[in-house]
Amino acid sequence: MTEAEKFQSLSYHLTDLQGPDHGSSNKEIDTMMFLLKSLVLLNTFILRIGRHLAWIAIGLMVVIILVQVLFRYGLNSALPWPDEAARFLMLWMTGLIAPSAYRWGGFVSIEMLLRMFHPRAGAFISLLLLMISLMVLVIGLQFGWKHVNSGWLFASSSLKWPLHLIGMQATPIKLAWMYLSLPVGLGLMTLVNVELIIKQFYKIWDPERELPRDPDQPVSEDN
Repeated sequence: MTEAEKFQSLSYHLTDLQGPDHGSSNKEIDTMMFLLKSLVLLNTFILRIGRHLAWIAIGLMVVIILVQVLFRYGLNSALPWPDEAARFLMLWMTGLIAPSAYRWGGFVSIEMLLRMFHPRAGAFISLLLLMISLMVLVIGLQFGWKHVNSGWLFASSSLKWPLHLIGMQATPIKLAWMYLSLPVGLGLMTLVNVELIIKQFYKIWDPERELPRDPDQPVSEDN
């Protein structure tokens, strides 16, 4: 066997050993990136709707509070329903806007500890914290759903479905509709948390790769 044939044989052997693993690794990375892009699009769409609903909720809450102030202090005849209606809207506003704040880094965080470590070590710590957050969110989601189920047993003392407007009897609103804001908010935050975990993986193993961003995220100096 000539030297050229030996070299060609060795090349084929190395290709058989390394080629499939390398291709499999690239395939896994491409699959993860596809999942990340799909999740980013899904979260962007859902959270955009959630923010619009949250703006509507906070606007209605302000109007309802002003109406109650007018009736209580201006007409000296307080209405029975505005306080509970404002709480209802406040809970849903919080549940719908909190996932966007979490996604954009709007929650209070202590970054001084991470800056004390090497950037790669800090990235691992951030990943660990995200994993812990995911566990807390899943547990909270389970408790929140149980709370919703208990809410079907109780009805609001002042809020009613206005079915009398169509000739039917007005029925009290179940408290479960108010409690539902908790699992909805936690569920959306769980989706955001999974997105952040995948991005953190890429920051550790492929820091040069450009990751998909939320087009709705406000531009700041940190970004």
